[in-house]
Amino acid sequence: MTDRMLPAAQPLFVLMWSSAFIAGIVGVGAAPPLLVLFVRFVVAGLLLSLYARVVGAVWPCGTQLRHVVIAGLLMQIVQFGAFYTAMSEHVSAAVIALVQGLNPVVIALCSGFIGETVSARQWFGFGIGGMGVAMAVIDQSHFSLVGLILCVVGLLGLSIGTIYQKRFVPQVDSRAATAVHVVASAPVAGLLAVAGGQLSVSDTARFTGSLTWMVLVNSMAAFLLLNAMLRRWDATRVGRLFFATPAVTALLAWVLIGEPLRPWTLAGLAIGLIGLVFASRGPAAAPTRPRPVTVR
Repeated sequence: MTDRMLPAAQPLFVLMWSSAFIAGIVGVGAAPPLLVLFVRFVVAGLLLSLYARVVGAVWPCGTQLRHVVIAGLLMQIVQFGAFYTAMSEHVSAAVIALVQGLNPVVIALCSGFIGETVSARQWFGFGIGGMGVAMAVIDQSHFSLVGLILCVVGLLGLSIGTIYQKRFVPQVDSRAATAVHVVASAPVAGLLAVAGGQLSVSDTARFTGSLTWMVLVNSMAAFLLLNAMLRRWDATRVGRLFFATPAVTALLAWVLIGEPLRPWTLAGLAIGLIGLVFASRGPAAAPTRPRPVTVR
């Protein structure tokens, strides 16, 4: 990343990361969620594997490979399978982004497994963030209990997968690990799509367009920019960019796909953002390793 890119890198990354939720909703509006997931994993897996080979990433093997695959299935199949299905249940992009942003809550609850501690300030932030999610969810015009449960399942998949990888393979090369995550998840998504009869595409143009965006922008460009920023800046500075994701997602969803911005939704997003900011301010500690990257 050159010096000229520095001013634009952070807002560009937030836009790209937030757009993944919009592309997902467009995709599941044109085809069943597991079919969208399968095609995305196949194409993204091939491109990410090629990228990892070109840059000389260190590939996991043996026991390490098994741990990476398990983490990948949790972070990809469980997380995105649940989130995409929640989208098909009319859960809004902003709510899903806000729920995903509560990933640190679950990680904090299991902090003992990865040798981390949680401060009172962080617990306060987690509580505030949870209130924000509740406000945003209650304000939805198409409230779906199934969709809300799916959001929780997706959050657990992301969080438990992150904890698992940090616990068993903390030193794994994130570039190769991400490729393994997606490649290992592709056949599982395919089998689930076939078993569920989710094979029809109702709108080829929307299906192709959303997948092209998800693969090239969310799975590739955002991933490359994230790693470039992590090499340039510390993980804390980069991690704070994710706090802006729910609000930006809500604005993009309003502009691009007509999702309404209701007062309680806006208030929930604002309160959730405050909670996430509080949750990010832990006690001074030794530097930690960057988080495993989740493909968008």
